[in-house]
Amino acid sequence: MMQTNAGVGSASAISVYDTTLRDGAQREGLALSIEDKLHIARRLDALGIPFIEGGWPGANPKDVQFFWQLQEQPLKQAEIVAFCSTRRPGKVAAEDPMLQPILSAGTRWVTLFGKSWDLHVTAGLHTTLAENLAMISDTITFLRSQGRRIIYDAEHWFDGYKANPDYALQTLAAALAAGAEWLVFCDTNGGTLPHEITAIVQQIQNWLLTQNCDRLPQLGIHTHNDGGTAVANALAAVMAGATMVQGTINGYGERCGNADLCSVIPNLQLKLGRPCIPPEQIASLTETSRFVSEVVNLAPDDHAPFVGRSAFAHKGGIHVSAVERNPLTYEHIVPEQVGNCRRIVVSDQAGLSNVISKARSFGIVLEKQDPVARQLLERLKELERQGYQFEAAEASFELLVREALGRRPHYFRLQGFKVQCDGPKGPVFDHRLSGSDPWGTHSLATVKVTVNDQDILEAAEGNGPVAALDQALRKALLNFYPAIADFQLSDYKVRILDSTAGTAAITRVLVESGDGRSRWTTLGVSANIIEASYQAVVEGLEYGLMMLEEPVPVALTAPSP
Repeated sequence: MMQTNAGVGSASAISVYDTTLRDGAQREGLALSIEDKLHIARRLDALGIPFIEGGWPGANPKDVQFFWQLQEQPLKQAEIVAFCSTRRPGKVAAEDPMLQPILSAGTRWVTLFGKSWDLHVTAGLHTTLAENLAMISDTITFLRSQGRRIIYDAEHWFDGYKANPDYALQTLAAALAAGAEWLVFCDTNGGTLPHEITAIVQQIQNWLLTQNCDRLPQLGIHTHNDGGTAVANALAAVMAGATMVQGTINGYGERCGNADLCSVIPNLQLKLGRPCIPPEQIASLTETSRFVSEVVNLAPDDHAPFVGRSAFAHKGGIHVSAVERNPLTYEHIVPEQVGNCRRIVVSDQAGLSNVISKARSFGIVLEKQDPVARQLLERLKELERQGYQFEAAEASFELLVREALGRRPHYFRLQGFKVQCDGPKGPVFDHRLSGSDPWGTHSLATVKVTVNDQDILEAAEGNGPVAALDQALRKALLNFYPAIADFQLSDYKVRILDSTAGTAAITRVLVESGDGRSRWTTLGVSANIIEASYQAVVEGLEYGLMMLEEPVPVALTAPSP
C-alpha cells in the first residue's frame, strides 16, 4: 500500500474540482434545493475539496440565490466556481446579458466551456468555425478584464480531437491566448477508453511545447461514465500529466454519471501518492459520501468502491478465516483510511469464522470449541435453506445469536392478530380509468399481546395491512415502552422466493427501522406475507428496545438445558 506524507500544496498535488452541485444535479431523479446545495457545499469544503462548482448563475433563480448566500457566508477554504458557456454567436461578450449574472456571482474563478468538436459548432451552434474561435477568445478576454480567473472546459474534446485534430487544437490556442489558466479536456459523451486518454493528453503536452507561450497552462480532465471507464480515464489522464480532476461525489451525473470522486481521491492519494485533500480529512470520505446521498435522497450504493457498505464485507468462510489472520489477504487498503469498516457477512456460505467474527461485532465472544458456535452455524444454514437471508438483516442475526445463548430479551408475547382490508368498491378496471383507488385507503389490524403478565388488546387503521399492524402494535406497547414513539419504519421490501408456486409462494420481507440516530434491518419469512411482515416488524421493535438498554454481559457458552 502506497501512501504519501506530502501536503496538498506540494508540486505533485492534484486539484480536485467537484461539480456535484451542477453536473451531478443533472442526474435523472435528482433535485437540489438551495438549502441542499449549501449543505453539500459546506461538507465538501470541510472535506478539503479545493474547487467547488456551484452552478450556472442566471440559468435559474435558485443558482443566483445560492451564490448570493455564499457571498454573505463564504466557505472556509474552497474556491466556489461559477459555470457558463461562451458568448452567443454574433454578439459581443461585454454586451451579452448571459454573462452579467456570472459577474454578479462574485466568484474569483469562472469555468467556461466551449466547443471543441467541429460537428457541434456547425450542427449545434449553427455558426462557423471561425466564429466559434472568436466566441472563445472574446468571452475569456472579457471575463479576464473583469478580474476573473478562467478554467476552460474543452467540451467534447476527445471526440473533437479524433474527428478534426487541427481545429480542436485551434480552440485550445484561442483559449490559451485569451488568458485561460487551466485547459480541461472533457470526455462529454463518456465513450473514450483509457489508452486513448493517455495518448491524446500526451500529444497535447507535446503540442503545448511548440507554442510560444509566456507560461504553460495546467491541464485537467473531466470524464463521464457511459463506457464504465470514468474513474480509469481520470487516473489515466493524471498519469499522462493532468493536474486537475473534475468529478462528483458518488459519481452522480447525467446518463451514466461522472467520475466518482469517492474512488478517484483514494486511488490518487493512497495509491499513487498524489495528494488531493488534507491527509487528516480522507478518513471522512465515507461519511461525506453517505451525507450527500442522504441530502439528495438517493440510497447509498452498498457496492461502491472504498465507501460502500459492502466494500470491505467478507462472506466466504475461507475469506473470513484469512482476513481474521491478516486483513491484507483480501483487502487492498485498510478500511479505516477512508472512514469505512470491515464487515463479516453471515449466509449459507458461512463457516465458523463468519459466525464467531460476526458475534464479536455484537460484543459476544465465542470460541470454535464452543458447542453454541457450531449450533449457530447449523441453525443459520437451515434457516437460509428456508429462505432467510441474514446478510441483509444483521439485527435479526444478532437476535438469533442472543437467542441461542439464552440472552435474547423478550419484551412482549403475541397472543394473536387479525388484519382486515377493505374490498374493492366497484369494478377494478373502472377505477384504473378514473385514477381512483378501488381498495379504499384503510386496513384494520387487531393485536393481542401480553406485557408484564398484562393482556392488551388494541386495534388501528393504516393505509395497508402492514402499516395497520405496525400501528396496532405500537398502540399496545407505547405505554410500557415510550421509546417506541421514536422508532420509524423507513423501508419495506418483499421478495418472492419460489415464483413457480404462484400466490402460495414463500415470501421474504425485509424491514428497515431507525430512531433518528441509527438504522437496523430485520426480516421475516412465511408463505403468508402478513405473517412474514409481522415477524420483521416485531423483531425491529425488539432490536430497537434492546439497543436502548444498558449492555448486559453475555455468556460465552449456551445455557444448561
